[in-house]
Amino acid sequence: MSMPKGSNVPVPARPLRVEFGWRTGPGAPRTEACALLLADGRADVVGYGRAHPSGGVRHEGARPVDGERVDSLLVDLTRVEQGLDRVVLVASVDGGTFGQLPGARVRVTDAVAGDEVAHFECADTTVESALVLGELYRRAGQWRFRAVGQGYDTGLAGLAADFGIPADAFVPSEPQAAPEPVPAPPATAPQPLTPPAPSAPPVRLTKVTLTKDAPSVSLTKQGGTSGAMRVNLNWRMREQPRGWLRKAGLMGSQAAEIDLDLCALYELTDGTRGVVQALGNAFGAVDRPPYIQLDGDDRTGAVDSGENLTINLDHRHAFRRILVFVTIYEGARSFAGLHATTTLRPEGGAPVEFFLDECTVPSTVCALALISNDGGELVVRREARYLVPRPGVSPQRTVDQAYGWGMNWTPGRKH
Repeated sequence: MSMPKGSNVPVPARPLRVEFGWRTGPGAPRTEACALLLADGRADVVGYGRAHPSGGVRHEGARPVDGERVDSLLVDLTRVEQGLDRVVLVASVDGGTFGQLPGARVRVTDAVAGDEVAHFECADTTVESALVLGELYRRAGQWRFRAVGQGYDTGLAGLAADFGIPADAFVPSEPQAAPEPVPAPPATAPQPLTPPAPSAPPVRLTKVTLTKDAPSVSLTKQGGTSGAMRVNLNWRMREQPRGWLRKAGLMGSQAAEIDLDLCALYELTDGTRGVVQALGNAFGAVDRPPYIQLDGDDRTGAVDSGENLTINLDHRHAFRRILVFVTIYEGARSFAGLHATTTLRPEGGAPVEFFLDECTVPSTVCALALISNDGGELVVRREARYLVPRPGVSPQRTVDQAYGWGMNWTPGRKH
């Protein structure tokens, strides 16, 4: 039975063969499969008959099998690097679309025993020319396969942009001869594991920067779909050009007196709404609703890591929307004079960052980023919106009214 899109299943930590197949026919475009290895801020692309230096992933090439064309990758989970968390499986077509590939599917088998461990039908493709087929990822020591099926009508350039890597990352560093067709193995004799082919140079995974012209990015498309995502705010005083200053360890007396609070309004798919903030000790939790937690409240500058919000993306389907914002608790009457950067760091995928514009209004609350669930796809939008509370209206109520959260507020204080 085919897995539903977005679902996942456990797989054994053994050599696995990932096959991307489709029914052959006249007019079918040329198709290539490859793997994107994500580890420690680095992305290595393995395809075009090549192998990763570790020998853990190797592109075996395409072959005809019973009226189908099958392009396969060998992923040996016993040999992948220790810091490797995800292997993203990607395919692209040249001079056509995936809608021209009938019966497209992904099949994962035990490369030694030949048993099928996962199966996913790519049934809803149309105009896409690049496709994230699925991913193998490690969670709490257990490897799993997730059926993704996310397509791009902008081809590999669009896919590369979402993962924060150069557009030419999927191009071989030198011309490669097409691999020789490999006969399909008998049902009772799985294909042998052969020595790896020459390795391709690694591609460095870079951050995604949001701007006014490009204000949003899909966490789902760029790989941030699971694990913990940390949200951090860095800033420096414009009048004290001493480099980047975190809330912990701010240099200069004026900066050290400012107490900024990182907060989040949330709305869950069951209709629950609330706030995570230091005020009132509403620190939240990551292992139960709202699956958002403020790590602490650094009011003295004694914590090296400053304040961070953690969002548990393993429960991403529980989120309807999350608004990350910052307030001035004390020490300043507005954000004027602060130059700030907001960074979201998903456990998988590239970091997402953006800069705040200079504040020219008497604002004590700034909406930073809106994370919304758009049909199961998590999208981050840069807000960078300074708000000015009316007399007698709290910063929290101000941001609530601006974004229509509709909550009831009572006075609170820090303990």
